[in-house]
Amino acid sequence: MIRLAIFVILFCFTTFLFSQDFTQQTFKDTKVINTHTVETVVKRKLDVRIGHRFGDIGGGNGGWQTFYGLENAADILFGVEYGITDNITVGLSRTKGAGPLKKLINTSLKYRFFRQKNDDSMPVSMTAYGLWSISTMKQDTSNSEVLNNFPEFSHRSMYCVQILIARKFSDAFSFQVIPSYVHRNLVPFNDDNGLFSLGFAMRIQISKVFGIIVDATFPFSELRTRENGYYPPIGIGLEIDTGGHIFQINFTNARGIMETDYIPYTQSDWSEGQFRLGFTISRTFNL
Repeated sequence: MIRLAIFVILFCFTTFLFSQDFTQQTFKDTKVINTHTVETVVKRKLDVRIGHRFGDIGGGNGGWQTFYGLENAADILFGVEYGITDNITVGLSRTKGAGPLKKLINTSLKYRFFRQKNDDSMPVSMTAYGLWSISTMKQDTSNSEVLNNFPEFSHRSMYCVQILIARKFSDAFSFQVIPSYVHRNLVPFNDDNGLFSLGFAMRIQISKVFGIIVDATFPFSELRTRENGYYPPIGIGLEIDTGGHIFQINFTNARGIMETDYIPYTQSDWSEGQFRLGFTISRTFNL
């Protein structure tokens, strides 16, 4: 009788916990194409990431002369992300860089403070994301007009803060909104140090293995206009879940990979063929 009572209590408790379960895998990866997602790395797991952006497929710098951009590298990333807890992730990466400041060391922190629940008592997931990028370019003291003149060490730094807000509407569709602020300690003459933007991302599951991913970011600045040669970074890609790792192949007009790079410095136009092939490989290890 006692065993039966214990079994009934455990069964009811388990059922209650299950009814309060959090929604799983709003996105399957911590990044879409350019933008981060609300997802964090599971506690004590290490996510090793490699990303690559080739050159322009078309336009004046693309075509057959560069084998449609495959002979050029716009940006390259090598990095790791580690789950301190299920909701806190720290990251460290190195990128080639595609803006005026290159050779970037990037440190990041993500904290998921709200998580969508299956019973809709919490309808969305929300994650805070912070990025600090430092340029390791050689200082050029011969020309005070270039950004890598670096009068002070702090001029090497760029920052980004974001709030990621996402909802998984069904097993087949997730959508995310990303308000962002990028700050650069040193900018060209007549540019703004601070830049606000609003991004969007979505994922459409088309099979157990394949998903279509799309993202776009729109800077709020009178300087970031088509007339001034700036364009919103937009990407579309295919995400493949192999079971062991996540592989993404994508097309985007953004040359840079990091937020401090692609949000303020995207000057490639999709309509002119100035978009590129890219890929990301993510492999998670238990530590």
